[in-house]
Amino acid sequence: MSNALLSMKNISKEFPGVKALDSVNFEIHSGEIIGLLGENGAGKSTLMKVLSGIYTPDQGEIWFEGNKIVLTSTKDSQNVGISIIHQELNLLPYLTVAENIFIHSLPRKGINLDRKKLFHDAEILLQDLGFDINPRAIVEDLSVASQQLVEIAKSLSFNSKILIMDEPTSAITENETEKLFEIIRSLKKKGIAIIYISHRMEEIYEICDRVVVLRDGQNAGQGAADKLTPADIVKMLVGRELTQVYPERIGENSEDVILEVKNLTVKDHIENVSFKLHKGEILGFSGLMGAGRTEVMQTIFGYRKKDKGEIFVHGKTVNIQSTRDAIKLKIGFVPEDRRYEGMISGFSVAQNISIVTLKDIVGFLKNIRFKKENEIANNYIRKLEIKAPNSKVDLSNLSGGNQQKAIIGKWLETKPEILILDEPTRGIDIRAKKEIYKIINELATSGTSIIIVSSELPEVLGLSDRVIVMAHGKITGDFKKEEATSEKIMIASTKGV
Repeated sequence: MSNALLSMKNISKEFPGVKALDSVNFEIHSGEIIGLLGENGAGKSTLMKVLSGIYTPDQGEIWFEGNKIVLTSTKDSQNVGISIIHQELNLLPYLTVAENIFIHSLPRKGINLDRKKLFHDAEILLQDLGFDINPRAIVEDLSVASQQLVEIAKSLSFNSKILIMDEPTSAITENETEKLFEIIRSLKKKGIAIIYISHRMEEIYEICDRVVVLRDGQNAGQGAADKLTPADIVKMLVGRELTQVYPERIGENSEDVILEVKNLTVKDHIENVSFKLHKGEILGFSGLMGAGRTEVMQTIFGYRKKDKGEIFVHGKTVNIQSTRDAIKLKIGFVPEDRRYEGMISGFSVAQNISIVTLKDIVGFLKNIRFKKENEIANNYIRKLEIKAPNSKVDLSNLSGGNQQKAIIGKWLETKPEILILDEPTRGIDIRAKKEIYKIINELATSGTSIIIVSSELPEVLGLSDRVIVMAHGKITGDFKKEEATSEKIMIASTKGV
């Protein structure tokens, strides 16, 4: 349309062996919120990288406020008023909150940094946004949720006319999400256009005016958010209707207790946490951000040292001092932070899958048997349906869902009896989620005991045989599948809040 704030016309972008974008059209108006949807690898990120000046398109035109523009850098994009909040945090950990927010325009007195003005301006901005964060705090000392809010504040410090938000709620609580939505609505009233990328359908319906869907690098459909049903959107996303997302559980759980935790305590994090995990059980852990769920799992796996409490595996007391101890006990752990804790960027799919079991592929002369390594990786590529051209490709080049499946494959190669999955589907699309749910269900059916930590209530309710709820480092609820409801879990999650 001629009155669009932004029009991207016939945008194409090709990388070696991959056509990421094929004649994509996209437009947005002032004060409009568009939900940009697509499976991992559909082209959303590439299109936004073209818009933010990171990539130059091979073909196509970009029109902004009626003028044709060429974006050759992120500075070009920022100068015309386009800002992006990336899903992966892009902060400098050793600097203060204020320094991170205004890193692009630090105030100065002569040649020196004007620290008084810096902290004052940051404090005003954070207050305006409703974020309770100390501008003098060092970023690495903040929780992931608070770091995400700093990233948002940093992007809003520009005089933006278009704001791109890539999975902005992936690491923040429901309360913080609601605050963010209030901010988005206030920005909309000011005429700021927002491109909102999310895999959470409920967020799209709550905040977006219109939905645009990409599939395989092409336009797959669009429409007013209030006119499209979830089934309509899913059909555009995958090219067909998806059957039930959560697989049906087959068989009954064993009474055998594989793992028992008694009065587990880590000062300032968790207090007197006790629970049992049975053979072949899927045990869900729910709660608000900061409730202590991740800290419990990290302690069981040897990431953290316990101050008191006992851990039993197969009825025997175990002393887990390190992750190596946990691995020897047949415990696997897929961590919450996929990028920094779950994988090694720059390593191939094969190298990432084999890294924990490296001793099994080392030859007589201490050399790595690369043929064996690739055989193992190719087995999981087939078994888990990992979309990769081959096992030698850099894992970081794959989509988020395929990275996650490779990380799961790494732990499956250890033949775990207990598998802990912390936010296993964060930031991945609906089809990849369904594939991972199928893997989880098959593992449990085969006798693997699984703990799932998830901030998504439908996921916890849809997968778990039993749900444990935490708040303020303590267990506040324990529900069998037939007893668990969203209301009961939310009440338990907010005890003492």
